[in-house]
Amino acid sequence: MISVHGIGWITASGYGTIGSGVCQRLAAGEEMSSLSRRSIFSYPFKNFGRLDAVSRMTTYAVALSLRDAGIEYAPTRKQDIGIIGTSSEGSLASDIAYFRDYVDNGRTLSRGNLFIYTLPSSPLGETAIHFGLVGPLLYVAGEKQSLAAIMDIAADILMAPETYGMLIGQAGEEEALYLVLAPGQESRALCNFAEARSIVASGRDIAGMVDEFSQLKK
Repeated sequence: MISVHGIGWITASGYGTIGSGVCQRLAAGEEMSSLSRRSIFSYPFKNFGRLDAVSRMTTYAVALSLRDAGIEYAPTRKQDIGIIGTSSEGSLASDIAYFRDYVDNGRTLSRGNLFIYTLPSSPLGETAIHFGLVGPLLYVAGEKQSLAAIMDIAADILMAPETYGMLIGQAGEEEALYLVLAPGQESRALCNFAEARSIVASGRDIAGMVDEFSQLKK
């Protein structure tokens, strides 16, 4: 049986985990970029300053979900864990930023740092590199029910089995939610697959899903 072993979330008002019950609110006027200094990551994130907003939200949520699941990571450690992500707008914001920079530079060149994030899978790639994830990596485009859809994809991958665990989630420029899925160890799980899928398929926003998962944990 596949279960949820950790959940990490971040919204415009704060961040936290479900299993350990962490809920930290952001101070008035505090920027999201400052969270990298709050010990969310176990070790410094190389080149964190160059990441686009969606990549930052993705890495924050993944770090929190891995911590919630009790999964440690280190610079030289590779882990047989995959990741599947989705979002409502893909890389649209980064695409626009890149094209504007291209126009500003006379349509002859643009900054390569902006070009890196014109693919919606780039945040997942940055995440896999930092956390040493060597399992399957997929970006699934979609709007409604896309998070439920990628849960089903992750379940198929785990049942194959193609990897030990899967991270699944969605991210935007100001919020993200990621879950750690793994087979077995039901006694240590936050909830089972069916319970989690029912919540993510409800159509709620991330804050609403966090509330539902928190109530389920209680």
